[in-house]
Amino acid sequence: MEKKLEVKNLRISFRTDAGKVQAVRGIDFDLYKGETLAIVGESGSGKSVTNKAIIGISAVNAIIESGEILYDGMDLLQITEDDFHKLRGDKIAMIFQDPLSALDPINRIGMQLTEAMILKNRAARREARTVFNRTIKILCNAMNGAMGVDANSEQGKINKQKITDFNTFEKLHLKLESAYNNAHTNATLAIENIEDLLFHIEKKAVSDFRTEKATILRQSKKSVHEYVCRDAVVALADKFNKASEGCTRAKDYTPCVEPLKALLAELKAGVAKVSPNYFALAYFHTFGKEELPKLPNTEELNVFLRKYLDDNFMLAFIEDEKKGLAYSRQCSLDKKAEALDLINSMRSILCDRGLDKKAYKDVAKVLTNAVNASIDKLALVKDSTSYTFKTSINRAIDTYFSAGPSNEKEEKRFAKEKAKYDKIIARGKTPDYSVIPAKIVDVDMAHANILHVVDKIAESFKTAIENKDVYDVDKESVAMIDFLKEKAQAVAYRVTKSVAKSKALKLMEEVGIPEPKKRYRQYPFQFSGGMRQRIVIAIALAANPDILICDEPTTALDVTIQAQILELINKIKRERNLSIIFITHDLGVVANMADRIAVMYAGKIVESGTAEDIFYSPAHPYTWALLSSMPDLDTNEKLEAIPGTPPNMIYPPKGDAFAARNKYAMKIDFEMQPPMFKISDTHSAATWLLHPDAPKVEIPRAVSARIERMRVVNGIDSENNTNEGGEN
Repeated sequence: MEKKLEVKNLRISFRTDAGKVQAVRGIDFDLYKGETLAIVGESGSGKSVTNKAIIGISAVNAIIESGEILYDGMDLLQITEDDFHKLRGDKIAMIFQDPLSALDPINRIGMQLTEAMILKNRAARREARTVFNRTIKILCNAMNGAMGVDANSEQGKINKQKITDFNTFEKLHLKLESAYNNAHTNATLAIENIEDLLFHIEKKAVSDFRTEKATILRQSKKSVHEYVCRDAVVALADKFNKASEGCTRAKDYTPCVEPLKALLAELKAGVAKVSPNYFALAYFHTFGKEELPKLPNTEELNVFLRKYLDDNFMLAFIEDEKKGLAYSRQCSLDKKAEALDLINSMRSILCDRGLDKKAYKDVAKVLTNAVNASIDKLALVKDSTSYTFKTSINRAIDTYFSAGPSNEKEEKRFAKEKAKYDKIIARGKTPDYSVIPAKIVDVDMAHANILHVVDKIAESFKTAIENKDVYDVDKESVAMIDFLKEKAQAVAYRVTKSVAKSKALKLMEEVGIPEPKKRYRQYPFQFSGGMRQRIVIAIALAANPDILICDEPTTALDVTIQAQILELINKIKRERNLSIIFITHDLGVVANMADRIAVMYAGKIVESGTAEDIFYSPAHPYTWALLSSMPDLDTNEKLEAIPGTPPNMIYPPKGDAFAARNKYAMKIDFEMQPPMFKISDTHSAATWLLHPDAPKVEIPRAVSARIERMRVVNGIDSENNTNEGGEN
């Protein structure tokens, strides 16, 4: 499966007056395309902190102590706010717990839905044009390199001309497709408005006939296009206009019904037509020397155009493109081999802890240049490890060399404040404050992180070199052409106010808001809690994001509305193939929607696995406690509350953070944090109960009984629920 997001060794703390709160303490997880990952845990476990870091809206007092959040070749912890602006709401969107906090109370819902669409479209079109031009230039250089020619040689000029020709007819493609999109969109909008007006005429509820008529006439006339609507639309629109004379004064709109229906039929026929292959048509109009043949339908025209394009340009271009792509990849692999040798020879320098920061930075600069030179700029799936190497190694070096002075300063501060505190105690008084512990950076760990960054890139390069023969150049060449066409289409796709409104109304229908045209002009306070949440979901979907983060979206809703919102999110995920991170404190909420579940406690993931793993074979006592506290309609048993409270994360526990609340805790739980024990390929948990030498503990009766009921309901065979030792 394709990875959409990687979170690695993420550590986040917060500065407070009482000390540093360690909110997230080294978590790792991946998110795959089309899956729902649920992150479950009590309030304060670090769920929302993690996901706010992903979308770049951490609190001002947050400290990102370590880690990476990798998306599309970028470390989201290192990019600028300008770069984040291109991602937030566009590629990664978020639904918040309280919909009112995400909505502007003084602006109508329609404006809030459309404003972001228009602004994002402008930015997306600029970005698409930049990416298209850059990729074309790199491809031309790769083609020259594959043929072993200089750019100024005869063959180099031929290659450049091919790229120029591609770019030339691509510009016409944009112009033709933009005109088609404009006509098709206006026809679609006119259809919607006519159907709406006919409905209101039938119900005798027409409110603003003049405005609706003017809109229909304008959109109908703009729909005239060679491959959309014929000139007959204009005549039918004029017929409707003439029939409408006097209707407003008489308040009788029945004379308009038949002309409207005729206009509607003509518009629908135009919208239903097959679109020409504008990519191929643009080539024909640019380089074709004969007249476009008169063919009976667009389907046959497309066959002719595609063959003409292939025979005269595309097949030869693709052969040269394949050479360029293969050459670019081979150059990348050669540079990776050189970089790997350099890493192996210079790693020992970074092992020498007696060197100063400049020596480390010099090594980092040499390695960074080698890594950057090895990146295949024509690879459509970006290698995040290579793209983020520079920021990762420099941050690790900065952390290591700042640790000594920082620790010394903290120790002096702590000693001074502790001495003052002890003097007050010695005088028989009780201070009304506590001394903030020293914020000591683990120097050994900081140094190990530098080597980890280097070892990780080395392993990545080694794997790439070993898999050098695993490459389908035919598939990659087609993907590159599709990529360029997609970027060109993105440049051509313009979102106007009318287009944005139409899209907003469709989104409102998609998320289940009745009477969207009426609701479009309403304010947030005129919606119920469930409807406001649907509006927030619609806003999040407006840019068609890759990843949707749902931060407890059902917490403030009653049970019936919760079920509706969960089903809506499930439906949207299936239809749009979205990747979803779903945050909740209620394990039961994600029972029927999560593909994988990560259980968080005190800033750590204590258990992770598929939904079946977590619900049918839970391994961590905290997961057992969450299951025991879930409401269950099939039993009269009293719910079991989790005893105690989460630990104070200013003073994180030395061992397992859940030990103080865990009746199965052993001595080692209070002394050492357990590692993640592997239970299966999909399931792991951080509990000493999984150690081979640990005593065998039966799952609590309340949990095992619940599991048996779920097995019966879902027709799953019973399994042994004894907690067996795991693999470290």
